[in-house]
Amino acid sequence: MTIRKILTGAAFMALFAGSAMAQEVNLRLAHWVPPTHPIQTLGIEPWVKSLEEASGGRIGVTIFPAQQLGKAPDHYDMARDGIADIAYVNPGYQAGRFPIYSLLEVPFHMNNAVDGAMALHEWYAPIAEKEMSDVKFCVANPHDPGTIHSKKKILVPEDMRGLNVRPAHATMSRFVSELGGASVQVPAPEAREAIANGAADAITFPWNSIYIFGIDSETTQHLDMPFYVSAQLLLINKATYEGMPDDLRAILDDHCTPEWSKKFSAGWAANEASGRQKMIDSDEHTINVPTPEQVALWQAAAAPLIDQWKAEATAAGYDAEATYKAYNDALNSHNAHF
Repeated sequence: MTIRKILTGAAFMALFAGSAMAQEVNLRLAHWVPPTHPIQTLGIEPWVKSLEEASGGRIGVTIFPAQQLGKAPDHYDMARDGIADIAYVNPGYQAGRFPIYSLLEVPFHMNNAVDGAMALHEWYAPIAEKEMSDVKFCVANPHDPGTIHSKKKILVPEDMRGLNVRPAHATMSRFVSELGGASVQVPAPEAREAIANGAADAITFPWNSIYIFGIDSETTQHLDMPFYVSAQLLLINKATYEGMPDDLRAILDDHCTPEWSKKFSAGWAANEASGRQKMIDSDEHTINVPTPEQVALWQAAAAPLIDQWKAEATAAGYDAEATYKAYNDALNSHNAHF
Protein backbone atom coordinates (compact mmCIF):
# COMPACT_ATOMS: atom_id res chain seq x y z
CA MET A 1 0.00 0.00 0.00
CA THR A 2 1.44 3.38 -0.95
CA ILE A 3 1.91 6.23 1.50
CA ARG A 4 -0.65 8.23 -0.55
CA LYS A 5 -3.26 5.50 -0.10
CA ILE A 6 -2.53 5.22 3.61
CA LEU A 7 -2.89 8.98 4.04
CA THR A 8 -6.06 9.05 1.95
CA GLY A 9 -7.59 6.28 4.01
CA ALA A 10 -6.58 7.98 7.25
CA ALA A 11 -8.06 11.26 6.05
CA PHE A 12 -11.30 9.52 5.14
CA MET A 13 -11.51 7.86 8.54
CA ALA A 14 -10.82 11.17 10.27
CA LEU A 15 -13.50 12.88 8.21
CA PHE A 16 -15.96 10.06 8.96
CA ALA A 17 -15.20 10.22 12.67
CA GLY A 18 -15.55 14.00 12.64
CA SER A 19 -18.94 13.76 10.94
CA ALA A 20 -20.14 11.15 13.40
CA MET A 21 -19.00 13.29 16.32
CA ALA A 22 -20.58 16.39 14.83
CA GLN A 23 -24.09 15.01 15.28
CA GLU A 24 -24.64 15.41 19.00
CA VAL A 25 -28.40 14.96 19.04
CA ASN A 26 -30.57 12.72 16.90
CA LEU A 27 -34.26 13.39 17.27
CA ARG A 28 -37.00 10.92 16.36
CA LEU A 29 -39.89 12.72 14.65
CA ALA A 30 -43.12 10.72 14.33
CA HIS A 31 -46.18 11.45 12.23
CA TRP A 32 -49.11 9.50 10.82
CA VAL A 33 -49.50 10.38 7.13
CA PRO A 34 -47.69 8.72 4.21
CA PRO A 35 -44.10 9.88 3.59
CA THR A 36 -45.22 11.29 0.23
CA HIS A 37 -47.85 13.53 1.84
CA PRO A 38 -47.25 17.31 1.54
CA ILE A 39 -47.15 17.50 5.35
CA GLN A 40 -43.81 15.69 5.17
CA THR A 41 -42.43 16.86 1.84
CA LEU A 42 -43.45 20.52 2.09
CA GLY A 43 -43.56 21.05 5.85
CA ILE A 44 -41.59 18.59 7.94
CA GLU A 45 -38.64 18.03 5.58
CA PRO A 46 -37.84 21.75 5.02
CA TRP A 47 -38.13 22.34 8.78
CA VAL A 48 -35.80 19.43 9.50
CA LYS A 49 -33.30 20.55 6.85
CA SER A 50 -33.21 24.06 8.27
CA LEU A 51 -32.74 22.74 11.79
CA GLU A 52 -29.87 20.50 10.72
CA GLU A 53 -28.20 23.26 8.71
CA ALA A 54 -28.59 25.88 11.44
CA SER A 55 -26.89 23.51 13.89
CA GLY A 56 -24.04 22.71 11.52
CA GLY A 57 -25.12 19.09 11.51
CA ARG A 58 -25.01 18.78 15.29
CA ILE A 59 -28.77 18.13 15.33
CA GLY A 60 -30.03 15.23 13.25
CA VAL A 61 -33.65 14.20 12.78
CA THR A 62 -34.97 10.78 11.77
CA ILE A 63 -38.51 10.87 10.44
CA PHE A 64 -40.90 8.01 11.21
CA PRO A 65 -43.99 8.44 8.97
CA ALA A 66 -47.23 6.53 8.51
CA GLN A 67 -47.88 5.58 12.16
CA GLN A 68 -44.62 3.63 12.40
CA LEU A 69 -44.17 4.51 16.08
CA GLY A 70 -47.85 4.58 17.03
CA LYS A 71 -51.42 5.28 15.95
CA ALA A 72 -52.45 8.79 14.96
CA PRO A 73 -54.49 9.50 18.12
CA ASP A 74 -51.55 8.45 20.31
CA HIS A 75 -49.02 11.00 19.09
CA TYR A 76 -49.50 13.50 21.92
CA ASP A 77 -48.75 10.83 24.51
CA MET A 78 -45.84 9.62 22.39
CA ALA A 79 -44.28 13.09 22.66
CA ARG A 80 -45.06 13.29 26.37
CA ASP A 81 -43.62 9.85 27.13
CA GLY A 82 -40.55 10.06 24.89
CA ILE A 83 -41.59 7.38 22.43
CA ALA A 84 -40.89 10.16 19.94
CA ASP A 85 -38.75 13.22 20.62
CA ILE A 86 -40.98 15.25 18.31
CA ALA A 87 -44.52 14.26 17.34
CA TYR A 88 -46.92 15.68 14.79
CA VAL A 89 -50.15 15.79 16.75
CA ASN A 90 -53.80 16.34 15.89
CA PRO A 91 -55.30 17.29 19.28
CA GLY A 92 -58.79 16.90 17.82
CA TYR A 93 -58.35 13.13 17.79
CA GLN A 94 -58.81 13.15 21.59
CA ALA A 95 -62.18 14.69 22.37
CA GLY A 96 -62.34 16.92 25.42
CA ARG A 97 -58.68 16.67 26.36
CA PHE A 98 -57.68 20.14 25.18
CA PRO A 99 -60.78 22.32 25.58
CA ILE A 100 -59.10 25.66 24.86
CA TYR A 101 -57.34 24.44 21.74
CA SER A 102 -60.62 23.08 20.42
CA LEU A 103 -61.81 26.64 19.73
CA LEU A 104 -59.95 26.61 16.41
CA GLU A 105 -62.11 23.63 15.39
CA VAL A 106 -65.31 25.68 15.52
CA PRO A 107 -66.30 26.38 11.88
CA PHE A 108 -66.28 29.78 10.21
CA HIS A 109 -63.36 31.43 11.99
CA MET A 110 -60.13 30.94 9.97
CA ASN A 111 -60.21 31.74 6.24
CA ASN A 112 -56.67 30.74 5.24
CA ALA A 113 -54.00 28.50 6.69
CA VAL A 114 -50.87 30.54 5.99
CA ASP A 115 -51.73 33.71 7.88
CA GLY A 116 -53.93 31.68 10.17
CA ALA A 117 -50.92 29.64 11.28
CA MET A 118 -49.18 32.76 12.61
CA ALA A 119 -52.37 33.90 14.34
CA LEU A 120 -52.92 30.48 15.88
CA HIS A 121 -49.32 30.24 17.10
CA GLU A 122 -49.36 33.70 18.69
CA TRP A 123 -52.69 33.03 20.40
CA TYR A 124 -52.07 29.49 21.59
CA ALA A 125 -48.35 29.40 22.52
CA PRO A 126 -48.88 30.98 25.96
CA ILE A 127 -52.00 28.87 26.56
CA ALA A 128 -50.07 25.70 25.68
CA GLU A 129 -47.79 26.31 28.65
CA LYS A 130 -50.78 25.37 30.83
CA GLU A 131 -53.01 23.19 28.65
CA MET A 132 -50.14 21.14 27.18
CA SER A 133 -47.69 21.64 30.02
CA ASP A 134 -46.11 18.19 29.77
CA VAL A 135 -44.69 18.86 26.27
CA LYS A 136 -43.04 21.79 24.51
CA PHE A 137 -45.21 23.56 21.94
CA CYS A 138 -43.25 24.23 18.74
CA VAL A 139 -45.19 24.70 15.48
CA ALA A 140 -48.86 25.14 14.56
CA ASN A 141 -49.92 23.71 11.21
CA PRO A 142 -53.53 24.26 10.11
CA HIS A 143 -54.52 22.92 6.73
CA ASP A 144 -56.12 25.02 4.02
CA PRO A 145 -59.75 25.39 5.10
CA GLY A 146 -61.63 22.19 4.36
CA THR A 147 -65.25 21.54 3.60
CA ILE A 148 -67.84 18.79 3.19
CA HIS A 149 -67.27 16.26 0.40
CA SER A 150 -70.15 13.85 -0.13
CA LYS A 151 -71.89 11.29 -2.28
CA LYS A 152 -74.98 13.46 -2.61
CA LYS A 153 -75.44 17.24 -2.84
CA ILE A 154 -75.12 19.18 0.41
CA LEU A 155 -75.84 22.90 0.32
CA VAL A 156 -77.63 23.82 3.58
CA PRO A 157 -77.50 22.43 7.14
CA GLU A 158 -80.73 20.48 6.68
CA ASP A 159 -79.01 18.41 3.99
CA MET A 160 -76.87 16.79 6.71
CA ARG A 161 -79.84 15.18 8.41
CA GLY A 162 -79.67 11.38 8.35
CA LEU A 163 -76.15 11.20 6.86
CA ASN A 164 -73.18 9.29 8.24
CA VAL A 165 -70.22 11.67 8.22
CA ARG A 166 -66.54 11.18 8.93
CA PRO A 167 -65.71 14.34 10.95
CA ALA A 168 -62.30 15.98 11.07
CA HIS A 169 -62.28 16.27 14.85
CA ALA A 170 -64.40 16.21 17.98
CA THR A 171 -66.00 19.62 17.41
CA MET A 172 -67.05 18.68 13.90
CA SER A 173 -68.44 15.43 15.27
CA ARG A 174 -70.59 17.41 17.67
CA PHE A 175 -71.73 19.70 14.86
CA VAL A 176 -72.70 16.74 12.68
CA SER A 177 -74.76 15.32 15.52
CA GLU A 178 -76.53 18.62 16.13
CA LEU A 179 -77.45 18.77 12.45
CA GLY A 180 -79.09 15.35 12.64
CA GLY A 181 -76.25 13.30 11.19
CA ALA A 182 -74.16 10.51 12.71
CA SER A 183 -70.40 10.59 13.14
CA VAL A 184 -68.09 7.88 11.85
CA GLN A 185 -64.91 8.67 13.71
CA VAL A 186 -61.74 7.35 12.11
CA PRO A 187 -58.30 8.98 11.65
CA ALA A 188 -57.42 10.37 8.23
CA PRO A 189 -55.44 7.27 7.11
CA GLU A 190 -58.58 5.16 7.58
CA ALA A 191 -61.04 7.62 6.05
CA ARG A 192 -61.08 6.15 2.53
CA GLU A 193 -62.16 2.74 3.79
CA ALA A 194 -65.06 4.28 5.73
CA ILE A 195 -66.31 6.05 2.59
CA ALA A 196 -65.66 3.17 0.21
CA ASN A 197 -67.41 0.51 2.29
CA GLY A 198 -70.50 2.67 2.80
CA ALA A 199 -69.96 3.34 6.50
CA ALA A 200 -69.87 7.08 5.72
CA ASP A 201 -71.80 9.16 3.18
CA ALA A 202 -69.67 12.28 3.52
CA ILE A 203 -66.38 13.49 4.92
CA THR A 204 -64.96 16.77 6.19
CA PHE A 205 -61.54 17.09 4.55
CA PRO A 206 -59.32 19.70 2.91
CA TRP A 207 -59.60 19.72 -0.88
CA ASN A 208 -56.56 17.93 -2.24
CA SER A 209 -56.52 15.34 0.54
CA ILE A 210 -59.54 13.86 -1.22
CA TYR A 211 -57.10 12.95 -4.00
CA ILE A 212 -54.14 12.16 -1.72
CA PHE A 213 -56.14 9.56 0.21
CA GLY A 214 -57.90 8.20 -2.91
CA ILE A 215 -61.39 9.35 -1.96
CA ASP A 216 -62.04 11.31 -5.18
CA SER A 217 -63.84 8.36 -6.79
CA GLU A 218 -66.18 8.07 -3.80
CA THR A 219 -67.19 11.68 -3.09
CA THR A 220 -68.12 13.77 -6.12
CA GLN A 221 -70.21 16.55 -4.51
CA HIS A 222 -68.37 19.40 -2.79
CA LEU A 223 -69.61 22.35 -0.71
CA ASP A 224 -67.60 25.37 -1.89
CA MET A 225 -66.83 27.40 1.22
CA PRO A 226 -63.97 27.68 3.76
CA PHE A 227 -65.92 25.60 6.24
CA TYR A 228 -63.46 24.60 8.96
CA VAL A 229 -59.82 23.91 9.79
CA SER A 230 -58.02 21.19 11.63
CA ALA A 231 -54.71 22.34 13.02
CA GLN A 232 -51.91 19.97 13.86
CA LEU A 233 -48.95 20.72 16.11
CA LEU A 234 -45.30 19.80 16.35
CA LEU A 235 -44.73 18.99 20.02
CA ILE A 236 -41.42 18.13 21.67
CA ASN A 237 -40.66 15.82 24.56
CA LYS A 238 -39.66 17.99 27.51
CA ALA A 239 -36.83 15.79 28.72
CA THR A 240 -35.32 15.73 25.24
CA TYR A 241 -35.58 19.51 24.95
CA GLU A 242 -34.22 20.24 28.40
CA GLY A 243 -31.37 17.76 27.94
CA MET A 244 -29.98 19.50 24.87
CA PRO A 245 -26.95 21.82 25.12
CA ASP A 246 -27.94 25.45 25.55
CA ASP A 247 -26.82 26.53 22.10
CA LEU A 248 -28.68 23.68 20.36
CA ARG A 249 -31.78 24.35 22.43
CA ALA A 250 -31.62 27.96 21.25
CA ILE A 251 -31.50 26.79 17.64
CA LEU A 252 -34.54 24.62 18.24
CA ASP A 253 -36.30 27.61 19.81
CA ASP A 254 -35.57 29.57 16.63
CA HIS A 255 -37.55 26.89 14.75
CA CYS A 256 -40.55 27.13 17.10
CA THR A 257 -41.84 30.57 16.17
CA PRO A 258 -44.96 32.09 14.58
CA GLU A 259 -42.89 32.72 11.46
CA TRP A 260 -41.97 29.06 11.27
CA SER A 261 -45.59 28.06 11.74
CA LYS A 262 -46.44 30.21 8.71
CA LYS A 263 -43.56 28.84 6.65
CA PHE A 264 -44.29 25.25 7.72
CA SER A 265 -47.94 25.61 6.68
CA ALA A 266 -47.52 27.39 3.34
CA GLY A 267 -46.63 24.44 1.13
CA TRP A 268 -49.38 22.16 2.37
CA ALA A 269 -51.93 24.97 2.14
CA ALA A 270 -51.11 25.60 -1.52
CA ASN A 271 -51.19 21.90 -2.26
CA GLU A 272 -54.61 21.47 -0.65
CA ALA A 273 -56.02 24.49 -2.47
CA SER A 274 -54.96 22.96 -5.77
CA GLY A 275 -57.45 20.13 -5.23
CA ARG A 276 -60.36 22.53 -5.54
CA GLN A 277 -59.24 23.60 -9.02
CA LYS A 278 -58.81 19.96 -10.04
CA MET A 279 -62.43 19.34 -9.11
CA ILE A 280 -63.62 22.46 -10.93
CA ASP A 281 -61.82 21.24 -14.04
CA SER A 282 -63.16 17.69 -13.72
CA ASP A 283 -66.38 16.49 -15.34
CA GLU A 284 -66.70 13.92 -12.56
CA HIS A 285 -67.08 16.44 -9.72
CA THR A 286 -69.74 19.01 -8.85
CA ILE A 287 -68.89 22.18 -6.94
CA ASN A 288 -71.89 23.51 -5.01
CA VAL A 289 -71.57 27.24 -4.26
CA PRO A 290 -73.81 28.48 -1.42
CA THR A 291 -75.52 31.85 -1.59
CA PRO A 292 -74.83 34.43 1.14
CA GLU A 293 -78.14 33.46 2.70
CA GLN A 294 -77.12 29.80 2.77
CA VAL A 295 -73.76 30.71 4.32
CA ALA A 296 -75.68 32.59 7.01
CA LEU A 297 -77.69 29.43 7.72
CA TRP A 298 -74.49 27.49 8.30
CA GLN A 299 -73.08 30.19 10.61
CA ALA A 300 -76.30 30.28 12.61
CA ALA A 301 -76.26 26.51 12.92
CA ALA A 302 -72.68 26.63 14.25
CA ALA A 303 -73.32 29.39 16.79
CA PRO A 304 -74.21 26.95 19.63
CA LEU A 305 -70.72 25.46 19.28
CA ILE A 306 -69.26 28.78 20.43
CA ASP A 307 -71.48 28.82 23.50
CA GLN A 308 -70.52 25.24 24.28
CA TRP A 309 -66.84 26.07 23.92
CA LYS A 310 -67.21 29.04 26.27
CA ALA A 311 -68.84 26.83 28.88
CA GLU A 312 -66.02 24.29 28.62
CA ALA A 313 -63.35 27.01 28.75
CA THR A 314 -64.93 28.47 31.88
CA ALA A 315 -65.06 25.03 33.48
CA ALA A 316 -61.36 24.63 32.69
CA GLY A 317 -60.58 27.82 34.61
CA TYR A 318 -60.19 30.29 31.75
CA ASP A 319 -61.83 33.64 31.07
CA ALA A 320 -63.83 32.40 28.09
CA GLU A 321 -64.84 35.80 26.74
CA ALA A 322 -61.29 37.18 26.89
CA THR A 323 -59.80 34.03 25.38
CA TYR A 324 -62.35 34.01 22.57
CA LYS A 325 -61.72 37.71 21.87
CA ALA A 326 -57.96 37.12 21.82
CA TYR A 327 -58.35 34.39 19.20
CA ASN A 328 -60.50 36.55 16.97
CA ASP A 329 -58.16 39.51 17.44
CA ALA A 330 -55.20 37.37 16.39
CA LEU A 331 -57.03 36.20 13.26
CA ASN A 332 -58.05 39.74 12.40
CA SER A 333 -54.53 41.08 12.92
CA HIS A 334 -53.25 38.64 10.29
CA ASN A 335 -56.18 39.04 7.88
CA ALA A 336 -57.13 35.43 8.51
CA HIS A 337 -60.68 35.79 9.85
CA PHE A 338 -63.65 34.23 8.01
